[in-house]
Amino acid sequence: MPPTLASLVHHSALKLTVRAGEDRLDVPVRWAHVSELADPVPYMEGGELLLITALKLDAEDPAVMHRYVKRLAGAGVVGLGFAVGVNYDDIPEPLVEAARMEGLPLLEVPRRTPFLAISKAVSAAIAADQYRAVTAGFAAQRELTRQALSGGPEGLLAALATQVDGWAALYDASGAVVAAAPDWAGRRAARLTEDVRRLRERPAPASSVVGGAEGAEHPENADRVELHSLGTSRRPRSALAVGTAAALGTAERYAVHSAIALLTLTTERSRSLHEAEQRIDEAVLRMLLAGEPDHARTVAGDLYGGLLDAPFRIVVAESASASAARAHAGPHARVPAAPAKPSAAALAAADTDGDPLGALAEVVESAAARSGEAVLVVPEGGRLVVLAVDGGAAVAACTEYAAALETARPVPEPRAGGDEEGLVVGLSAPSGPIAASAAYKQAEQALSVARRRGRVCVEHEHLAAGSVLPLLADDAVRAFADGLLRALRDHDATGRGDLVASLRAWLSRHGQWDAAAADLGVHRHTLRYRMRRVEEILGRSLDDPDVRMELWLALKATSTENSASGG
Repeated sequence: MPPTLASLVHHSALKLTVRAGEDRLDVPVRWAHVSELADPVPYMEGGELLLITALKLDAEDPAVMHRYVKRLAGAGVVGLGFAVGVNYDDIPEPLVEAARMEGLPLLEVPRRTPFLAISKAVSAAIAADQYRAVTAGFAAQRELTRQALSGGPEGLLAALATQVDGWAALYDASGAVVAAAPDWAGRRAARLTEDVRRLRERPAPASSVVGGAEGAEHPENADRVELHSLGTSRRPRSALAVGTAAALGTAERYAVHSAIALLTLTTERSRSLHEAEQRIDEAVLRMLLAGEPDHARTVAGDLYGGLLDAPFRIVVAESASASAARAHAGPHARVPAAPAKPSAAALAAADTDGDPLGALAEVVESAAARSGEAVLVVPEGGRLVVLAVDGGAAVAACTEYAAALETARPVPEPRAGGDEEGLVVGLSAPSGPIAASAAYKQAEQALSVARRRGRVCVEHEHLAAGSVLPLLADDAVRAFADGLLRALRDHDATGRGDLVASLRAWLSRHGQWDAAAADLGVHRHTLRYRMRRVEEILGRSLDDPDVRMELWLALKATSTENSASGG
């Protein structure tokens, strides 16, 4: 404990007597300062015990003393020591009365006690308190290190909570609570997710303090919480929260700093280890894609648990700028309806910070770590390839993250310049190690469709479940359709018949003359004549199923274009 006025009064060698402010002696003393100025306030920082002899003060003037004491109290001076037997035989009553009115402790310093003795006593007490704090800090560091080695982050948090007499929590990169101590602290820590995300936007190392402003309505939130980013990279990978009833003391501060260092070492693997694991990831992926699952299992060992034995899905992702360079879709590509609104957590995670692939990898790895899943993440040139358990947390996090990006951005409009930032993701159907190569091709196909449709994410399973018509919304298909039907439209434009509408009705009725003629409101012989004219103009036979198929797709492609431009 730092020195207080009470500890100085009880100091047997100082012989101090309390003349006013008896109920405020438990205030800590930051320093003892001597000043005979009539107004020493400009030189005060707060927390001082001011020592005077009233050499330049009219201590017997009530008005002067009232102003003097009021200024000292307002500046944060914690006490006033008056030396008797120097300029005054006793403390003047106006000074005593002014100190009582302001509640400022007033100490009588006997003639035989020099101010230097008081200053030394304060200095010695402060030094002793600092020594105790340093000693306690080293002890806390040893205990935190022991807990980190034996109990991991959870054991370290429990030891830290005990050291600061409060609670502690660890967050992952998305702001989700990974661990908390004591057990009840998890709910309190979860309320700080938004604060953690804001902290993550600042360059590391960063910290902030969340006060107990909510205490009036929510007493459980009326603590003081410090947030600290963890990690050595520019974008923090995790964060630590420490909640206490009051500001941290020196010993507690040592403990928190030790915990930050240990958690950073725990969460930040060495670069060489990370590179070694990444080389294994790449080798395992290459073997799977080459149709060598047994060799892949041998190389992987226990690194991925049962990932290579259970059904998994492959994700192939590109930055939108890279995809834009590959894309051939026109600016009028039809975009399906946006997915359902994602959670707030996914929207926050959708902050790519200029590195969409790195952000996706972070989201997937964090989700897998929280659920205890194994995941394989491999950067592949300008792509990111992920192999994750089907139905697991990593796949769910990937799709939710993509949905957040889809919702957060304006209606996409692919640009040929390739300067669009964002993400394009293709997701395979569930597969196993033997069919890994097929799953990879599925993911690439889904990625290509996502790129053409202007979507963030497309799942291969949804391609077969949907309609083929959205695939016709392509410039090359529309160009083919326009060229195939141009002669018929030119004929219709002269007013010599409605061949395009007649062809559409006849094809939609599978060549049934009576039904198609009824739809058009004409005689079947008229319809037969029109179909002969179609064959003459196009130079193709409608008896050929390939011709009928091409004409029908051309009609659907042009109707899709008209719907898109009109809707």
